[in-house]
Amino acid sequence: MAFKTKPLRYLGGISGNGFVQHNGENIAAAKFDLDGYFRPNIGVTGCGEIQLSGDALKSLFGRTDLQLLTDRGLVLALRFSDPTLGEASEVAAVDVTGEFPTAPEQWRGQEPVSAPVQEPVQGLE
Repeated sequence: MAFKTKPLRYLGGISGNGFVQHNGENIAAAKFDLDGYFRPNIGVTGCGEIQLSGDALKSLFGRTDLQLLTDRGLVLALRFSDPTLGEASEVAAVDVTGEFPTAPEQWRGQEPVSAPVQEPVQGLE
């Protein structure tokens, strides 16, 4: 029996700085490194890693209501990929969906997507 799935197309990677958000409010500063893939009938999805302070990551890990606002102005739904977090970890594997660029050039940093990046809300870092 043959599988009838359409192939993934690797778009490239994006990395930078941003903020983890909840309902549009910045919670914690983050660094990210993501790879993007396109699959017909599904669209663009991504996976990779985010880095946060250890305390912030511990408090946010496992939540399903978070977004990542990138320094390029992308707002991405954020889901933690691993079921557990290491004791002293500041890095977590994530899956992301959202306002991804569809052109490979944008993934390779040749065509930036820009929007203003907000400062963190005091007391929520």
